[in-house]
Amino acid sequence: MTRAAGLGAGSWGTTFAQVLADAGAEVSVWARRAALAEQINNEHRNEDYLPGIVLGDAVHGTSDPARALHGAELVVLAVPSQLLSANLRQWRHLLPAHGPVVSLMKGVELGTSRRMSEVISQVGEVAERRVVVVSGPNLSHEIAQRQPAASVVACLDHALAETVARACATSYFRPYTAVDVVGTEIAGALKNVIALAVGMAQGLGLGDNSKASLITRGLAETSRLGEALGADPMTFSGLAGVGDLIATCMSPLSRNRTFGEELGRGRTVAQVSAASRQVAEGVTSCLSIQQLAAANGVDMPITDSVVSVVHHDMAAAEMGQRLLSRARRPEQD
Repeated sequence: MTRAAGLGAGSWGTTFAQVLADAGAEVSVWARRAALAEQINNEHRNEDYLPGIVLGDAVHGTSDPARALHGAELVVLAVPSQLLSANLRQWRHLLPAHGPVVSLMKGVELGTSRRMSEVISQVGEVAERRVVVVSGPNLSHEIAQRQPAASVVACLDHALAETVARACATSYFRPYTAVDVVGTEIAGALKNVIALAVGMAQGLGLGDNSKASLITRGLAETSRLGEALGADPMTFSGLAGVGDLIATCMSPLSRNRTFGEELGRGRTVAQVSAASRQVAEGVTSCLSIQQLAAANGVDMPITDSVVSVVHHDMAAAEMGQRLLSRARRPEQD
């Protein structure tokens, strides 16, 4: 039986722990709060993040990272992206010397513009070929209910990607393998920003034409940045690209989409953040993505507009006017 450690007990971290357990692993989940770890152990629940879901006996909780990592053959990182570096500085001496380190995080680090795999490799001192990225249309609560879903498991070492795919393959969760780590991560980070924009359109009362236009042009924006960074263009037409983008932009279960809706209704970022326990990654990552795009000379009008709303007090309604007033251009330019 595979021994897995999950560092992070949020909705996706806990759900993925359940997927691993259903695939036959024994999983120890690190939770920042001891009370949550005790709830996982005593009640087999994580009511803060997965209300109503009963976890299996093979999922255990602990608030001690050393205990979670002891004997782990597979490590899963599922903390907020902007906290990853700080956590890895505390954990890197505990990480196993061999085996895959899996990233469930979808963001770009502020200040450095590093993708999460780069943070794991550089700060966590993990060999680049050991870092595996899991991304796709993976709304946590649906998967926790064991509804069918598919995802991409990407690693520079295809054999290691296959190893992780086998470890998380279940009757309801179907992993596909890939070697395009860059494209998989860029798609995962950008879809959160585009979902904020689509949510704002929803909050403003705009229709499906508006939302479909944002999703499509958002995909073009994502592809431009990804290709500038060396990604495989085909990644963006797959599960990690358009698949994740559709799920995140259209589902009311999406934190970024619902956050954007509240902004569209006129609430401030501070007000929406105060009302939610969970992190909308696009709120912070939009700035670092904007910086990454600027450094690579990539035009990102939707991202720029989201940054203006979220960080510079532009009204959500003005975002649409700004995008529509841009100079016309060929669609494939």
